[in-house]
Amino acid sequence: MNVFDVLEERGFIQQTTHPEELRELLDKEKVTFYIGFDPTADSLHVGHFVTIMAMRHMQLAGHRPIALMGGGTGMVGDPSGKTDMRKMMTPETIQENVNCFKMQFARFIDFSDDKAMIVNNADWLMKLNYIELLREVGVHFSVNRMLTFECFKQRLEKGLSFLEFNYMIMQSYDFLELYRRHNCKLQLGGNDQWSNILGGVELVRRLHGDTAFGMTFTLLANSEGQKMGKTVNGALWLDRNKTTPYEFYQYWRNVDDADVKMCLSLLTFLPMSEVNELAELQGAEINKAKEILAFEVTSIVHGEADAIDAQKAARAAFSGGGAVGSLPFTNIAESQLDMDILTLLVDITKLAPSKGEARRLVTQNGIKLDGQTISDIKFTITKNSFNSNNTIMIQKGKKVFHQVNLCI
Repeated sequence: MNVFDVLEERGFIQQTTHPEELRELLDKEKVTFYIGFDPTADSLHVGHFVTIMAMRHMQLAGHRPIALMGGGTGMVGDPSGKTDMRKMMTPETIQENVNCFKMQFARFIDFSDDKAMIVNNADWLMKLNYIELLREVGVHFSVNRMLTFECFKQRLEKGLSFLEFNYMIMQSYDFLELYRRHNCKLQLGGNDQWSNILGGVELVRRLHGDTAFGMTFTLLANSEGQKMGKTVNGALWLDRNKTTPYEFYQYWRNVDDADVKMCLSLLTFLPMSEVNELAELQGAEINKAKEILAFEVTSIVHGEADAIDAQKAARAAFSGGGAVGSLPFTNIAESQLDMDILTLLVDITKLAPSKGEARRLVTQNGIKLDGQTISDIKFTITKNSFNSNNTIMIQKGKKVFHQVNLCI
């Protein structure tokens, strides 16, 4: 099956330039393609993971990926989907983040024997001559047309800086450079990048003929259109030190029933025949599909051993069997005793983002300590609150468990 059809069947493809030409090209040639990643943090997150999975499908079909690190574009910032200008990062921070991205990519993409590349657009963007760029590239961009794109329109009322206004030109120039250096003919990205991708496709085609293509992917959103991958502690990261394998597993174990098929299609390599069977499960049986989803995604991101540990911990917690494997925990000292339940939830375990949210959880019977519902916001954690093993199991709602260990 053509990889274009694979991506289409699994629900990746949102928009494509020249779809029939691209499908034919992917059948005839081993195509070099790229996806850009601006290093705005020191870890990739689950939003990136969708494009990484698409990259892997492409590689498995024999095509060559380029993971483009935005060491140069990261100095400017993409206005797409932003309500305000992004905070400027130092070159040192950008480079640190690029280094973190590179290490993470090695877990998902095969870079041996020139099967894939990691390049940094700082290598050419930081050396650009401004006048030459204006003459070669700027002449091909219509300001009137740029202002029709959603990424610019939604920022005009609040104010769009000239710095950000250059982002599309810089990203388009990336495609031109990669075409010239590596015969790269295809740019992939999230659907919020459509206007930027169009700019690059048109620039390469104008300067070099009918040779460039673009494709965007579905953004990871639930059945209500809300972006997925947000937790009480922020983004769902691919770095185990920012989101533990257990927390990662639990996120997917707890997705809504309506989102199971989409997540299985986009985030696992299970055959679509199996995905369709799992998606047909009803009632309590759908939990089997969610367990498979959580295990498969966690295995890809963190490895099978961590996925097994996370699955065991989740099953033990739900059955009341206590802490096993990678269940999240917090250690406290005796000097920290006599704290109230709100402090435990907010400051110690981070199970609630604020005292207000913690108060709501407690008063609405959403918190249990070792199976006992706590409804008093003045409840105090003392030494007597701990069991014979000097532990307390906190349960938030039906699905979140966290163990507190008293260190004596």
